Order: sequence, then structure tokens, then C-alpha cells
Amino acid sequence: MRISTKGRYAVRVMLDLATNNTGEYIKVKEIAGRQEISEKYLEQIISVLNKAGYVKSVRGAQGGYRIARDPSSYTVGMILRLTEGSLNPVACLDDDVNECERCDTCETLEVWKELADAINRIVDNVTIADLVERQQARIAGSYMI
Repeated sequence: MRISTKGRYAVRVMLDLATNNTGEYIKVKEIAGRQEISEKYLEQIISVLNKAGYVKSVRGAQGGYRIARDPSSYTVGMILRLTEGSLNPVACLDDDVNECERCDTCETLEVWKELADAINRIVDNVTIADLVERQQARIAGSYMI
């Protein structure tokens, strides 16, 4: 499994909005500059986040975006599923009932289930608030003498 730039950038955008949350709306240009993402591509990503209610938007000269809820209410898994769809390593795990004709005799199915469980366990237990804390600790650590 490989996370696309869309998924990675969506997590970065949510982290940026959480880190720079003053209650004011932040312009796409500012986010794009800080994250080194083209404004056009960022607008596509933020549109998905906005439609899902993860960010709030205001149009106009004073408009922009801000995170809709507390950063602890968003997991990396939520954001990745929104932008990537399924995080399963194989398609046969995507449905509630495995429709694969070989699922009863597949020797590798358990490996794929374990891999999916491991991925979900990680991404569903890291919140945007956790990433803010990690970022602050990294920055504080880099300035220590």
C-alpha cells in the first residue's frame, strides 16, 4: 500500500490548520506557502476536507479555512480514508463479506488481514493533536543546546 500525495497533503493541511489555529480563517495562499503545495492542488484537497466537514470555509477577501473541530477529534485514518478510500492492502478485504472465490482456501488471507489490522491500529490511534504535539516536541528539541 502506498499513500498518495493527496492523502499525505491532506494530513499536512489538517496539521497546518491545527498548528496555526487562532480562530481566524487562513487563506489557501498561506497554507500553500508553508506546506510547499501548489495552490491549485491544495484547493482540490481542501475542497474534499470542506465537503466532509473537517474544515470550515468563508468566501471573500477576509475568507479562508480553519479546522472545524478540536484536532483531537480527527485521526490520520479518518483523513486518509476520506482522500484514499480503502486502506486495505488487498481488494478482497474491502467488502463486509469477502466475495473472493478463494477466501476459504487462501493461505495468504490471514496475512493481509493482519497487515490491515496493523495499519488501521496505527492510523486510527494518531490524531491531529498528536501530530501537533510531535511537531512542537521536534521543534523544541531542535533548538536545545
